[in-house]
Amino acid sequence: MSTIATNIAKVGTRIREAAQAVARDPDEVQLLAVSKTQPASAIRLANEAGQWDFGENYLQEALEKQADLRDLSLTWHFIGPIQSNKTKLIAEHFDWVHSVDRLKIAQRLSDQRPPELPPLNVCLQVNVSGEGSKSGCDPQEATALANEIASLPNLRLRGLMAIPEPTDDLAKQRAAFAHLRQLQSKIDLELDTLSMGMSQDLEAAIAEGATWVRVGTALFGARDYSLQPGSASPSA
Repeated sequence: MSTIATNIAKVGTRIREAAQAVARDPDEVQLLAVSKTQPASAIRLANEAGQWDFGENYLQEALEKQADLRDLSLTWHFIGPIQSNKTKLIAEHFDWVHSVDRLKIAQRLSDQRPPELPPLNVCLQVNVSGEGSKSGCDPQEATALANEIASLPNLRLRGLMAIPEPTDDLAKQRAAFAHLRQLQSKIDLELDTLSMGMSQDLEAAIAEGATWVRVGTALFGARDYSLQPGSASPSA
């Protein structure tokens, strides 16, 4: 068994135990393998271990890996900040987008989604910690923005996403995730997704209702950003 397969099994155990600890069905929580900066060969190993959903932050890197792995029926999630000039390729090549944080981006994704593809699954990213360096809409704007996004014809708004300020304090972790859950409960739409929790805090996220946990380093090991242009985004 590869190291990646072993790590997938370990994370699966963490997810199952975290769900059971709060009387949740572990099947309600899905693992999104964050494969940014990882080679296509690592994704292939993860798929051989039963992983089908992969999250990418960098568009060009993701497109190259998608081409290398086109023989596999993988589900691709875009989870990084979105620039307007990248929406067309994202709309064409991804199944999910977790990082929609403003109406302009949502409108472009809807307009540019190819008609032969099903509606693009999207999450509204909310900046629950109020960090200036983080993407995400203001929590006070979430309800109105969610309703506007939900009205777009080629998108399917699934729920909310957040990347809270990192902390080792379990109570603070849970408070940030609870904030996102409470925001979603106030939105009068049929939403089924809370994308929250990463390698270091997935237990707290699951305790507060996460349905996707985005895990990278616990699966693939530490990332090497030396060949990646631009600054590193938060780890998963």
